[in-house]
Amino acid sequence: MSRIRILPEAVANKIAAGEVVERPASVVKELLENSLDAGANSIRVETEVGGKRMIRVIDDGHGMAHDDALLAFERHATSKLRSADDLLSISTLGFRGEALPTIAAVSRLLLETRDANEAEGTRVEFAGGKLINVKSAGLAPGTTISVADLFYCVPARRKFLKSDTTELGHIASLVTHYALANPGKQFVLTTPTQEIINCPPVEKLADRVYQLFGKQTLDELVEIPSVSADFRAAITEPEMEPGEESATLMVTGFTSRPEIQRPNRNGIYVFVNRRLVRDRLILHAIHEAYRNILPGNVFPATLLFLEMPYDEVDVNVHPAKIEVRFRRSQFVHDFARDAIRQALMSTRPIASFAAAATGNIAPNPVAPPASFAQGFTGGGENSGVPRTVIPHLEELGVGSGVGSDYAPGNGARPSPTGRRIFRVLRRMPRQLCRARSRLRT
Repeated sequence: MSRIRILPEAVANKIAAGEVVERPASVVKELLENSLDAGANSIRVETEVGGKRMIRVIDDGHGMAHDDALLAFERHATSKLRSADDLLSISTLGFRGEALPTIAAVSRLLLETRDANEAEGTRVEFAGGKLINVKSAGLAPGTTISVADLFYCVPARRKFLKSDTTELGHIASLVTHYALANPGKQFVLTTPTQEIINCPPVEKLADRVYQLFGKQTLDELVEIPSVSADFRAAITEPEMEPGEESATLMVTGFTSRPEIQRPNRNGIYVFVNRRLVRDRLILHAIHEAYRNILPGNVFPATLLFLEMPYDEVDVNVHPAKIEVRFRRSQFVHDFARDAIRQALMSTRPIASFAAAATGNIAPNPVAPPASFAQGFTGGGENSGVPRTVIPHLEELGVGSGVGSDYAPGNGARPSPTGRRIFRVLRRMPRQLCRARSRLRT
């Protein structure tokens, strides 16, 4: 008797759900990515009981026709890939076609959608992976997906969920990430009692940061100007063919000032082609950019956006699509590090002499030589620089001339004030050397 058997479709979907659907925030992530891939300009997320009882995502993207609405619940059914070659250059957030069937396998799901070219929409209802009802309905263009009673048919998974507040916090963090990555779109997150996020579309990333975090956080950040460079920077790269364009990497975003310190990495957001990722290579680049600026046990707050050709990054390396691999990882690492470091250099204080309040600084005339006994006077009357006078040695209680009180056999000792002055002067060269070495590093 054969020991190997093919699993039923329902069991396979629940196994896939264990990889893709970890918590309510995972459902929101998959549905948000579908809405963005559908070209939605406004996305509304409604939750109840931290997403355990209800998650509803409403968008105004291009909806689906009747046949597509049913086909979307088949495993590996997608409109985003045509052949295996498309996996080498993925331009959409989702591509596997696993989201809807896996979510439907562990919840009660209702899909309401309508294509703008269709006269009527379609309503599809699933429960525990089984099709319950399909019918036509009068709907507005776009798609609405309601996910109720998540993990109701998998009690072992449901008991591992955290409190309602914790699960809602994960959903709010996820919506915040995608709102940052898409400032030109509207995002709304609500519960039955409050509106947590409401971000109208804006033109600049700085405006979206202000919407989500407020003015104080925006003032704590330094803008990373948009910088780009060609990937073909190595001498081993083959010559480009006629008509071929070089691949370009572009980096932009915000990072915190050196005086801002975080106890963990929760304030670091990394986006690759508008996709939220968790990449150790980029985290190491951020850490290297702050070397000798922050202690090793604290972290900055960084919003880093990397744009590159789709064939330069592989996103098909993790079930939840949160990890990526770069084709030329060392170049990406060094370029991201240098872009952040250059932005931090602009925040360094530069020593300068204070100008006179009345106007321009006049050139300082050359003063005649002076002796220690006469004292030094820095700057003329019209030099514009504050006047500095080194007093006579007699006024310090040292004596009438240099070394007069220290002549062998004299027996005289300097006054306490003179001894303090000489101790300060003796330490000054060492302090200047230390300051110079710090500037070099």
